[in-house]
Amino acid sequence: MEEKEKEQRAYETLLATTPKILRILSNELVLRIIRLLAKKPSCAMDLARKLKEHEQKIYYHLRNLEKFGIVELLKKEERVGAIAKIYRVRYPAISFKLFEDEKIVNKKVRIRELRFFKPFIKRGKLNATLIIGSPDPHGKYAAQASDGCCAIDLALFLGSLIKDPSLPNYKLDTEVKKEDLEKNLILVGGPKSNIVVDKVNKNLPIYFDFHREWNIYSPLSKTVYAEDDIGVIEKIENPFNSKKKILVLAGKRFKGTRAAIIALIRHLKEIEKGNKFDPSIIAKVVRGVDRDADNRIDDAIFLE
Repeated sequence: MEEKEKEQRAYETLLATTPKILRILSNELVLRIIRLLAKKPSCAMDLARKLKEHEQKIYYHLRNLEKFGIVELLKKEERVGAIAKIYRVRYPAISFKLFEDEKIVNKKVRIRELRFFKPFIKRGKLNATLIIGSPDPHGKYAAQASDGCCAIDLALFLGSLIKDPSLPNYKLDTEVKKEDLEKNLILVGGPKSNIVVDKVNKNLPIYFDFHREWNIYSPLSKTVYAEDDIGVIEKIENPFNSKKKILVLAGKRFKGTRAAIIALIRHLKEIEKGNKFDPSIIAKVVRGVDRDADNRIDDAIFLE
């Protein structure tokens, strides 16, 4: 926890188990490597070029940083016949506990949720617009959205993370103006019933295929998902403003959208792992499950 004059800031930290980690961090080049990786996951070759250092020296420091858990291997890429290892920083802070003492008890800070919803939540306020489909026939498909009630569960969840709600926090897709598209957006519902999702559909890693009766298609697994209870959770760069983000929670039908929202609320840790075929992107496919057999989806399982 970092105390500020008007607020507290919480950071996830690596709890160091050996003082050797402090010796590693005393190297100025190591700190420069960490700062670059914090901005963008990279390989040793890219880091060496940016830092104007020999690649073997960068490799040496990366191995030490990985050994102590400061960085981790994100993925491997094939480059001109060679395999490049892409690393990322795991934590923004490192702590070293000198001895056991009485802990300070405070209310739980929901680090995982706040980390995932960055930048949709900023300093205790919603920093995004929640967009749902209009319940009236609208758009080129003259569809009526039935996903609005799903958004109630999502809104309650977001409300538990926000200290200072401002009104209004949502818009119907038919009310969205050009300038609205350039903000952080949380989109609920598929492209047939939410015209904003239709606008960004081509930018989604896992998208809805108009030519396949709006089935969900994943180029990552080469799989077509046709069932009504299939949903997707995807976080992407906003194509209308590269400095903003978009979170999509959608299904082919109402059941799929509900499954996506339930998965987000109940299984955020799994979502943070990224797609199992490409962990560097947040693009998950889920199937709704009726655990208590009351004919309503109340949980979700992950398909990829």
